[in-house]
Amino acid sequence: MYEGIKVSAIIVAAGKGRRFGGDVPKQFLRIGKKTILETAFEKLRDNASVDELVVVTQEEYLDKVNTMLDPRGKGFIVVPGGEERQDSVMNGLRASTGGLVLVHDGARPFVGNDVIDRVIEGAFKDGAAVPVVNPKDSIRTKEGNLRRDELFMIQTPQGFRREIIIDAYDKAVKDGFTGTDEGGVAEHAGYEVTMVAGDYANLKITTREDLHGMEVRTGTGFDVHRLVEGRKCILMGVEIPYEKGLLGHSDADVALHALMDAMLGAAGLGDIGRLFPDTDPAYEGISSLKLLEIVRDRIADECFRIGNADVTIICQKPKVSPHIPEMTRTVAEVLGIEANRINIKGTTTEKLGFTGRGEGIASEAVCTLIR
Repeated sequence: MYEGIKVSAIIVAAGKGRRFGGDVPKQFLRIGKKTILETAFEKLRDNASVDELVVVTQEEYLDKVNTMLDPRGKGFIVVPGGEERQDSVMNGLRASTGGLVLVHDGARPFVGNDVIDRVIEGAFKDGAAVPVVNPKDSIRTKEGNLRRDELFMIQTPQGFRREIIIDAYDKAVKDGFTGTDEGGVAEHAGYEVTMVAGDYANLKITTREDLHGMEVRTGTGFDVHRLVEGRKCILMGVEIPYEKGLLGHSDADVALHALMDAMLGAAGLGDIGRLFPDTDPAYEGISSLKLLEIVRDRIADECFRIGNADVTIICQKPKVSPHIPEMTRTVAEVLGIEANRINIKGTTTEKLGFTGRGEGIASEAVCTLIR
């Protein structure tokens, strides 16, 4: 529920992929261990505000999709598509029951949770919202170049109050109007559509080049900090009650330092020592969550997004496991990703070495980025 309103997400996956080519529709091709459709579906499913999932697919794939997708207890139905995309969306609308409706392309597998949240918020507030990004390439007509800051590439999901999108489609049918997207259909009916920030990573798989152009990188990080009296013990952005804390120029969050080094390493952006030198007074005592925000933005500038991160905290004391849920929530919120993309573990060295003697804490991390 979003502010007491049920949210339905319609994932449109009824296309035949003529531009993509091949015997199998592109939404059923695999990226890693999952299909494009599964990946897109799970992004909507895992959003806390989405209550119902409606998947529109070709008639011959209804059983396959029903079996393949896991709604994890949320409302779920698969319906057949129509001749055109607009017909498929209308079929999805008829099957949905939410007061707020999202329409998402089944061939957009990399939509971020933050984009979904912005669309829902915009639709709730203004009635209709679409995510957009400015084009990166110069665009021109025969008369000359167009200003990129005045041009927008439309993405999905697109969000609407139910009565608005239903009325818009009814008018489109009456007028014989065919829109290229739901926002266009709503504007044809006289509704204003709010634009919210999209994400360059939220690309639509249209041709084989779109798949070949994706790049996956992995980085590792390792850090150590001494335990001393008179300091707070901060791990993964969470203060851990303990008689000692970690010594360092910043808050000495050894686990976040390892994670940031893994992220920077995967993106080829150096390490935190280079980015946040301990000779710079600007970083003295700073929260490592603030540093994580900077690293997050740096990798986003390079068009990377986090696939997953795995962090191990190595110490005899304090006990880490009771705090892992809060750590996970804290870091996921800063990174703007789903909590299940972050895995945090605590382990000991069976009282061996400096960590076993309680002299310090070590941490190592592995992070996968997708561009």
